[in-house]
Order: sequence, then C-alpha cells, then structure tokens
Amino acid sequence: MGIEFIKIIFRLIILFVVQITVLNNIQMSGLINPYLYVLFVLSLPFRMPKSAVILAAFISGVLIGLFTNNAGLHAAACVALAFVRPGVLKLLSPREGYESESNPTIKDMGFRWFLIYAFVLIFVHHTVLFYAEVFRFSEFYTTLLRSFLSTLFTLILVIVCQYLFYKTKAER
Repeated sequence: MGIEFIKIIFRLIILFVVQITVLNNIQMSGLINPYLYVLFVLSLPFRMPKSAVILAAFISGVLIGLFTNNAGLHAAACVALAFVRPGVLKLLSPREGYESESNPTIKDMGFRWFLIYAFVLIFVHHTVLFYAEVFRFSEFYTTLLRSFLSTLFTLILVIVCQYLFYKTKAER
C-alpha cells in the first residue's frame, strides 16, 4: 500500500502542476474550461474506502481552489464527484464485480466502460462547479452548455492521459 500511496500523491502533484501552470490559463470563448485535475479522483482505486475518496476529493478541491481564488467551489464540485462515484461504479459494475487489484482506468476496465464512467463524473463535477459559480437561473442554458463543452474537452484530455501514462491490455 505504501508504493500505491506514493503513486497517488505523485499523480496528484503532476495533475496539479499541469492544471495550475497550463490549463488554468486556457479559456476558449468563456465556454470551455478544462479541469484535468479531476483525473486524480477518477483514478483512485476501487478498494479505497468511500470516506477516504471524499476526503481526498475535498483536499484536492481546496488545493486547486487556492490557486483559482474559489476554494469552496472546487471543493464542493470535487466532493459531489466523490459522492456520486460509488453509485456510478455500482451501475457500471461487471457481473462478477471489480477485481481487487484493478483500478478505474482504460487499461483495467476498457475504453467503453471508462468513457461512460469518466463522462458522468466529469459532467457532475463541472455542472456543480459552474452552477455554483454563476448562482443564478438567468444563465441556466449557457451554464449547461458550458458544463457540457468543458466536460467534453476535459474528457478528451483525460483519455489522452490514460493512453499516455497507462499501457492498455493489448500492449502488455
């Protein structure tokens, strides 16, 4: 568990550096805001206790929020993602359940499974974040469009990262 914990912390640091130095400076027409740091919560192991996932999500949200001057918004969005995660995992669960050594990655679960898993959770994160940020109904459809487009862009980045940093079953 010690080596896995170090890998998780290393992943957190790398994602935060990329988010803070590169992605926080990308804003396409005000409708697309990529938040790759959600990959940290998405890739936490299946066997990790729910309370630990929620705590890790809260900490990651607060840390990112400190660099974007809205810690509460990112923390709330990350906690919402972590809160919904067990339900999404249950819905997508294989008949025989998850293997104890597998992780929610394209490598372990396959592209289709990961695409659905990541899309739903990223959309939850972005929807909570953007609606909490706007906090009015007058921009309901614009915010929904912003959530959807940002989700798609973030999902593309997450999938690219999955293929860059994890070998697929065919490559092993």
